[in-house]
Amino acid sequence: MRIAISSDHGGNNLRREIMQLLEELHISYEDFGPQSADSVDYPDYAKPVSDGVANGEFDKGILICGTGIGMSIAANKVNGIRCALVHDVFSAKATRCHNDSNVLAMGERVIGPGLAREIAQTWLETEFEGGRHTRRIEKITELEQ
Repeated sequence: MRIAISSDHGGNNLRREIMQLLEELHISYEDFGPQSADSVDYPDYAKPVSDGVANGEFDKGILICGTGIGMSIAANKVNGIRCALVHDVFSAKATRCHNDSNVLAMGERVIGPGLAREIAQTWLETEFEGGRHTRRIEKITELEQ
C-alpha cells in the first residue's frame, strides 16, 4: 500500500503523528508538506494528494487541517476521490466498508493524536465490502460526469 499525506499549517502536528504511525505499520508514504508552520492554503495541499490517488499513483490519501472540513471539500472536487471527514473509529470503518473512501480527512483541532492514530489505522486496515455498496459507489461516480 502506498499513501499520500498532507496537511495545512493547522494540521502539521497531527500529520507528523500519522506519518509516525505509517512508519510503525511499515506502510510506504509520500509527504506533500508543508514543511513549516507558516500559514498556507489547504486546497494547494489537498490537490496533489487527491490527484495522486485519482490517477493511481497512490492507493489512498490522508489530509489534515484544523477541522478537516476544508481539506475534505477540496479533495472531493477531484473526480475519482471519495474523501471522508472522520473523527471517530466507527465512521472510519463504515466509510471504508460502505463508501470505499480513498482519502481520509481529519481535524487536528477536533481530535487528539491517540484517537487520530486509531482512526487512521482502522481506516487503513478496513476493506471495502463490495456487494450492494458497489452499486452505490457507481452512482456516486456517475455524478462526476
